[in-house]
Amino acid sequence: MGTLTNKRILLGLTGGIAAYKSADVVRRLREAGAEVRVIMTAGAAEFITPLTLQAVSGHPVHQHLLDTDAEVGMGHIELARWTDAVLVAPASPNFLARLAQGRADDLLSTVCLATEAPVAVAPAMNQQMWANSATQANLAILKKNGVKIFGPGEGSQACGEIGPGRMLEPAELVTMSSELFAIGALDGLTVVVTAGPTWEAIDPVRGLSNRSSGKMGYAVAEAAAEAGASVILVSGPTALPDPERVRIVRVTSAQEMYDAVHAHIASANIFIGVAAVADYRPVTTSGEKIKRKKATLTIELVRNPDILASVAALKPAPFTVGFAAETENVEQHAREKLENKNVDLVAANQVGSGIGFESDENRLLLVEKNATLELPAQSKHKLARLLIQHIAERYRSRSISKISQLRC
Repeated sequence: MGTLTNKRILLGLTGGIAAYKSADVVRRLREAGAEVRVIMTAGAAEFITPLTLQAVSGHPVHQHLLDTDAEVGMGHIELARWTDAVLVAPASPNFLARLAQGRADDLLSTVCLATEAPVAVAPAMNQQMWANSATQANLAILKKNGVKIFGPGEGSQACGEIGPGRMLEPAELVTMSSELFAIGALDGLTVVVTAGPTWEAIDPVRGLSNRSSGKMGYAVAEAAAEAGASVILVSGPTALPDPERVRIVRVTSAQEMYDAVHAHIASANIFIGVAAVADYRPVTTSGEKIKRKKATLTIELVRNPDILASVAALKPAPFTVGFAAETENVEQHAREKLENKNVDLVAANQVGSGIGFESDENRLLLVEKNATLELPAQSKHKLARLLIQHIAERYRSRSISKISQLRC
């Protein structure tokens, strides 16, 4: 398994001989699990063909800012929203200067300005260009603006000189790209996450379940691991592969999920209940397949244990987050859940219209005692990172508040 699984990386190429290494950068990013799209400047196309990058990335290469076909959907904005990180490798001194100035006169510089994702550059140039005071001043501006600088390395250069200015090797760039997602906001903490549906058996072949794919819960678990937490994922039946750096406990029914959560919750600092847990289960389960003999069939149901409320009722309780999938009155129902179950935060979404269940995208309304925050529609992986950042801030704030109260 790679270190960039489910990440969307936008690789930008600028003019320079180091562009010949970029095909290998794409290959290694994909081997690490990333989906890669490529933007090339006009200068980059003088050193390596777009067809080469299309072949190794598996996607058409983007080159023009004012592409009539792409701009039907505001192509540069779509790319800026699509990506989880932008890596410019190689980054020429000309491109560094333009990025420092905030110029948007080609597709790559425009996307770098338009994206909220982290931007990293891998400089590649002659050693004297690197040492020039203008280049160093531009780098200082970029660092101040939050742009990550990968390299450069030192050694012999295409011009025959020796010194700093070589683009880092592809393997190094992949490692550094993975570190863009390690925010450390949950370092040293243990997080328990539930995900997916549950299955309540009626007979050996039939059961009660729901449409949850588990994608949101798995994304939350991955985001928590990226943030430095030790993560335990209690998952109902899904078709998803095990997330990286996450301990997974697979269960089937709501009762099994309840038991698994309480077997691990004592060590948890944070609990995030993303799973769509069945509210009821059959009182009895038939040992044989029920045959279709009667015109009607009555199944008596009994309520399942409430996992979220039971965790919130623990003394002491972890920071407890619940999810609410609603079809109407989203904020009202979320606030009722917040109060009735005494949790710290409810992340609510309105299902349907191609978003939420079974979709790769979602939107969330974060509801707390005295606040609400809307996270707009985007990929579940991006959404999960925003949610984890919010949870980390609230957890730290609550911890500081408790310490202050003890001191008083």
